[in-house]
Amino acid sequence: MDSQAEQDRRFRIRGALRRDRGEILEGIALRHTREILCAGARGRTLEVAVGSGPNLRHYPPQIRLTALDADAEALALARERAEELGLPARFLEGDVQALDLPDESFETVMCTFALDAVPDQERALREMYRVLAPGGRLLMADRIEYARFPGRLLERRRERPRRLPRDVAVDAGFRVGHHDRLFFGLVERVVAHRPA
Repeated sequence: MDSQAEQDRRFRIRGALRRDRGEILEGIALRHTREILCAGARGRTLEVAVGSGPNLRHYPPQIRLTALDADAEALALARERAEELGLPARFLEGDVQALDLPDESFETVMCTFALDAVPDQERALREMYRVLAPGGRLLMADRIEYARFPGRLLERRRERPRRLPRDVAVDAGFRVGHHDRLFFGLVERVVAHRPA
């Protein structure tokens, strides 16, 4: 693994661990956001960057879940959590930027509080679009503190500056049906679909 890839991997793992620790403190609003988005999942559902599985308890029972993460340790924790919940799911280790999954194989793709840690957001969203069946929906929430001052100034210095999730989704081909902001504009929630 080259040094940049290793650095990106460590960044993602640190982000996942921070998110998991933050789950304890995340409060009612973020839990409610997870509940709302997961309730919208239908049929074959792919959750990218599942981490240790904080969304798992919120999925409706009728979905068929595939959960993916780049970190094997986090994935093992998610598998344990699913077993405790009695939630049947398939767990895969992989990179959201290069999904080893067939085209148009899911009705729902879920991505919560993970896109901000992905080095190439547009590539990741194009992959989500590819595996989503026409008419399928993308359910997403992410931190966007980098979109506000002074974060914008720092973000411009990055090799690949992050953009608002809904803008990247539109560039990847999605149609955004709903988006809003929470926590004084620091979190963006997006519901989009792949046109039929």
